[in-house]
Amino acid sequence: MPDTPLRLFNSLTRELETFTPIHPGEARVYTCGPTVYNYPHIGNMRAYVFADLLGRTLSWKGYKLTHVINITDVGHLTDDADAGEDKLEKAARANAQSIWDIARHYTEAFRADVKALNIREPAHWPIATDYIEPMIAFARSIEAKHCYRLDSGLYFDTSTVPDYGRLARAQTEAGEGRIEAVAGKRHAADFAIWRTTPPGETRQMEWDSPWGRGAPGWHLECSVMSGKLLGLPFDIHTGGIDHREIHHPNEIAQNQAFCGCGSLTNPVNSGARIWMHNNFLVDRTGKMSKSSGEFLRLQLLIDKGYHPLAYRLMCLQAHYRSELEFSREGLGAALTRLKRMVIAVEALKRRHVDAGSAAIAPRGEWTLESLTAHPAWEDRLLRPHLEAFAEAVADDLTSPKALLSLESVLHAKALNSAAPSVRLAAVAAMDQVLGLGLLDLSRADLRLRPVSATIAETEIEAALARRKEARAARDFAAADAIRDELAAQGVEVMDGDPLGWEWRLG
Repeated sequence: MPDTPLRLFNSLTRELETFTPIHPGEARVYTCGPTVYNYPHIGNMRAYVFADLLGRTLSWKGYKLTHVINITDVGHLTDDADAGEDKLEKAARANAQSIWDIARHYTEAFRADVKALNIREPAHWPIATDYIEPMIAFARSIEAKHCYRLDSGLYFDTSTVPDYGRLARAQTEAGEGRIEAVAGKRHAADFAIWRTTPPGETRQMEWDSPWGRGAPGWHLECSVMSGKLLGLPFDIHTGGIDHREIHHPNEIAQNQAFCGCGSLTNPVNSGARIWMHNNFLVDRTGKMSKSSGEFLRLQLLIDKGYHPLAYRLMCLQAHYRSELEFSREGLGAALTRLKRMVIAVEALKRRHVDAGSAAIAPRGEWTLESLTAHPAWEDRLLRPHLEAFAEAVADDLTSPKALLSLESVLHAKALNSAAPSVRLAAVAAMDQVLGLGLLDLSRADLRLRPVSATIAETEIEAALARRKEARAARDFAAADAIRDELAAQGVEVMDGDPLGWEWRLG
């Protein structure tokens, strides 16, 4: 069995570090979840594909995983710092709806995207408003040494903890440029723990507290929910790179205050041993921002006819710490790559059945240990590809290299002598980490079919059957007429397509 340690990039130390769990045999991971005031865009969803890749890798390496993704339904202001309106309150007013209905609708939409992208369900989905009392207790425990009161609420004094801003490199880099001034703050970087509702105003979400009726600050929520569900400190905290500048430094400061103010020269004092961040998804069309109206959300891609797992593959084609540029051409290329993989799997399945075997391949919870006990690992031709795959994912989740190893197992002619069952098992084990669902997809699933198409697939198949008969009878005029009729309805017949596709809707 290969003993390649899992090495992960820690944003706090800016170094690759060998993963050593705090609790032997376990991995406890917290991922900052969405603020459910609108639909997530595809850039938001990249963070959860990354977190899922991390979780799958930890499981594959044999750790008992406890993964938490929170839902923020209160406290997140429109500028991410201490000015502006609460995002949920603003959305509720704009839509003339209850804030609870807004939160429920967009939570369901987010979880639908999670399912569509084959992201595994976390162990816990904590909702911020379910943790108000623990938040108040947390704030009271740090108030005397680390906080001060203003008319607008209770604020954290960042000068009371060592190394504030180390995660964002605020002391040596650009710093926290998005923080806006609030009257009375001692330091520009100080942040609200509790926001008191202004006199004469009423919020839909507000609670009594020692600092007046109001609502918790956004940063407080994650410190409390992660601590309650995972214990402080825990192993890994993940999020988008945008959280590295304000939200996560503030979480860290709260965790330091709560746990005893240790220096961040020992990363465990931050509340998590390792902090990990995925880079941005860049869209040159300018439609990534939710303020642009029809922003790019996963359902829009599905409505255009793209299978959501093509987007998952697009994310995996880049290392999580690299910027990834989105384009329709890039998504189309990912879809084609996914099709090639599925075609290869289907060919292996046919060979497997032709060989007289009943079961296709085990779909259980594969681990590296179970793979090394399988005949696939003993195959002298397969093993180098499996070892390369194991090394790639252990090297800070290098998914682009892992994909190449998977494709080698699927496409390399030198492996044709290996039993189809053995190659399928290898594919199943590798896909346990990548999460592309290769053994369950079909070519038909990946056809490009926009939701606006009016022609039924049964009509297309019937027309293609007539066309096939016409071509067999060498009645090419009739065959061409059928092709033209289909083209008029948006169906492209792809004769001679190297992928073996018969049609697509454009």
